[in-house]
Amino acid sequence: MSERNRDRLRVWIVIGVLFLGLWLAGCGSDTPSPSAEPATTDTEASSDASPEQAASDEQTASEGPDAIDLPAANTAFAFELYQMLRIDEGNLFFSPYSVSAALAMALVGARGDTADQMAEVLRFGEQAAAVPGAFGRLDETLASRAETSDSYEGVGFALHVVNALWPQEGYAFEDSFIATLSTAFGAELNALDYAADPEVARITINDWVSDQTKERILDLIPPGLISELTRLVLTNAIYFDAPWLEPFLPEDTALIPFTRLDGTPVGVDMMHRGGTLQYAPWEGGQAFELPYNGNELTMVVLLPDEGSFEAFDSSLTAALFDGIVTSFSTRNVSLGFPKFEYEDDVSLVPYLQSLGLTDPFDGERADFSGITGDRDLVISDVLHKAFVSVDEEGTEAAAATAVLFRATGIPAEPLEVIVDRPFLFVIRDRATGSILFVGRVLDPSA
Repeated sequence: MSERNRDRLRVWIVIGVLFLGLWLAGCGSDTPSPSAEPATTDTEASSDASPEQAASDEQTASEGPDAIDLPAANTAFAFELYQMLRIDEGNLFFSPYSVSAALAMALVGARGDTADQMAEVLRFGEQAAAVPGAFGRLDETLASRAETSDSYEGVGFALHVVNALWPQEGYAFEDSFIATLSTAFGAELNALDYAADPEVARITINDWVSDQTKERILDLIPPGLISELTRLVLTNAIYFDAPWLEPFLPEDTALIPFTRLDGTPVGVDMMHRGGTLQYAPWEGGQAFELPYNGNELTMVVLLPDEGSFEAFDSSLTAALFDGIVTSFSTRNVSLGFPKFEYEDDVSLVPYLQSLGLTDPFDGERADFSGITGDRDLVISDVLHKAFVSVDEEGTEAAAATAVLFRATGIPAEPLEVIVDRPFLFVIRDRATGSILFVGRVLDPSA
C-alpha cells in the first residue's frame, strides 16, 4: 500500500471513530423534545448565573444523577425551623447548618419510617442517600473560604466546621455507620464509657465543643442529660470569625435610641458607614447585604417597616428570602447598624416534633438499626447552643449541636395503679398455663 493510501486510511479511521463516539453519546441520552429550550453552554451559564447558583450547580453536577441540592434543602429546613423557634419571645440565634449536619449524621443510621420521616423534615426528600457525600463536599467548600480570603489589617478569616461521634466503649456499632461518618462527614471517633461515669463523659464532650468554638460555646450538654443509659452522642461544631470587607470606624459609633416592638426605646451603640451596598426594597421593608473579607460570605439584613415586623416575621420562608436576595442591586447607602452580642441555647426536640419529626424520639417507633444492627437506640435529646458578636471590625459566631442516643426498653415513669375497686384474680402455673385458682374480690374487708 502506498503512503498516500495509508494517509487516506488513517483519515477514514479517524472519521469513523468520531461518528461512533457521536452515535454512542446519542444512545446514552434522551432525545430532546421539539419544545425544549436551546442548550446553554458552560460559558453562557456562568455569565448569567449568580455566584451562589454557580456554586450550587457545580456541586450538583459533581454528585451525579441522584444528586441533591444540599444548600437549597438546608435553606428550606432553616426557615421552617426558624418559624418554630420564633414563637418564643426575645432575641434568637441558631445555626441551621449545624443542626442539619448533626441530624444528617443520625439519618445515616436510620431505617424504615424513621429514615423517611427524617429525610422529609430535613428536606432531603428521596435523595437522602446522596446527603453524606454532599455534606462532605460542602464542608470542604466552606473550609476553602478561609484559605482564599485575604486578611484585613492582619485579622484572619476563620470558618471551621467539625463533626464527632462519641460511642459507648464496648458497645456493638455497625462498621458501615462508623465508616460513613468518618469518611463522608470527617467525624472524629472518640469512645467514652457512659455506663461507668456519665459525668466524665459529659465534661469530655463539652470540652471538645469549647475547644472547637474558641470557648464561645460552653456547657452544651447540661448536667443530668447524659446518664448510664446513653449509648451514643453525635456532635457538630461551627466557628466563624471574619472582618467586614469594609469595616466601620469606631469613632463614628454613637449612642442612639433603638425602638423595641412594644414601642419603648433603648440606647444602643450604632455603627455608621457610607458607600455602595447590595440593597433591595420590598413592599413592607428593605434589605441590604454586608460582605465579609474575601467577598464570598455576607450578612443579609432584613429590615421590615415600622409596625410590619410581626407580619413579616411570621411569613418568612425560603422562597421569600430568595426573592429578596435575587432582587438586590447596587445602591449608595448611608448605613447605621447596631453593635450586639448574645447567646442562645435550646433543646430542639419539641420544635422538631412540631415539624413532624416524632419517630426518632419514640422508643417504640424509632428505627436506628443502621447504627447497631438492632432497634435498640432512640434519640433522647437534640441540644443546640449559639453565640454571635457584631462590632465595627466584623462578626464572630459559633454554634454546636449534640444528638444524644440512649438505649431503648428503658422503664418509663412508673404508671400509678391503685386497686381501689372490685377485681378478679387468677392463680396459674406459668410454664404449663394451668389455671389453679380463680377469684373475685368485691369487698376486701368482708
